[in-house]
Amino acid sequence: MEVAAALGDVEIVTVDSMQVYRGMDIGTATPTIAERAGVPHHLLDVADPSEEYHVARYAEAARAAIAGIEGRGRRALLVGGTGLYFQAVVDGLVPPGTWPEVRAGLDSDPDTLGLHRRLQVLDPLAASRMEPANRRRVVRALEVTVGSGRPFSTFGPGLDAFPATPWRIAGLWMPRVAGAKRIAARMAAMVDAGLVEEVQALRAGGLSRTARQALGYREVLAHLEDGVAFPEALDQAVNRTRAFARRQRMWWRRDPRIAWYGTRGNPLAVVAPLLGDWRKR
Repeated sequence: MEVAAALGDVEIVTVDSMQVYRGMDIGTATPTIAERAGVPHHLLDVADPSEEYHVARYAEAARAAIAGIEGRGRRALLVGGTGLYFQAVVDGLVPPGTWPEVRAGLDSDPDTLGLHRRLQVLDPLAASRMEPANRRRVVRALEVTVGSGRPFSTFGPGLDAFPATPWRIAGLWMPRVAGAKRIAARMAAMVDAGLVEEVQALRAGGLSRTARQALGYREVLAHLEDGVAFPEALDQAVNRTRAFARRQRMWWRRDPRIAWYGTRGNPLAVVAPLLGDWRKR
């Protein structure tokens, strides 16, 4: 928001796989109505939580939003941490199709490690690129491999290709200890703001498999549905968010196009040097 205010001619395009869902506001830190009034936002609240929202749908909507922004003589500022969504827009990554019947069969198998072993046989390269326990990625890779008849790893240039791009890309870095403290404080603030009540309301309307896996939401659902004690559920949410942050760091560090800006405390401290560098270019 500070960068957008300083630039003056931008509209924000959200690159977040959970902020696309309506009603999932507290747990995803969706920008408030007041913030959206100050700077136009796109790709927020575009799907019901009961829907499965995927990268192909996001990429199409993002390209349309960016075209509209530029058609108004303004600039798009992409903000968020969902790496696959980012590459779909910036690198034109074209995801493979879907095979619902194949997916249904895979979903019925609860043995994620067994599915990963199956992927190792069918597509060793894809299997080597993901954690064996990452069910979402394992099932998706198997769905594509089985459904299309060709290895998942053969689709497109892959996630490890970083071609030249007209986009200017900036990353924010802070020490892990500072990040961990912010994660714990943020989770506590979300609970105080009504996260449990939000999840209860969403659960009544139905949540898709994807929405149920959102950070914080999965743990609150475990409390509400499986009887996990709330302090334990909250600790699990904090720990899973920290693990996710570690994976994000690993993901983004691979991209040599990113200019990194570090701070040990207040992230707003990077605004001035970031804007200074961009204006020089």
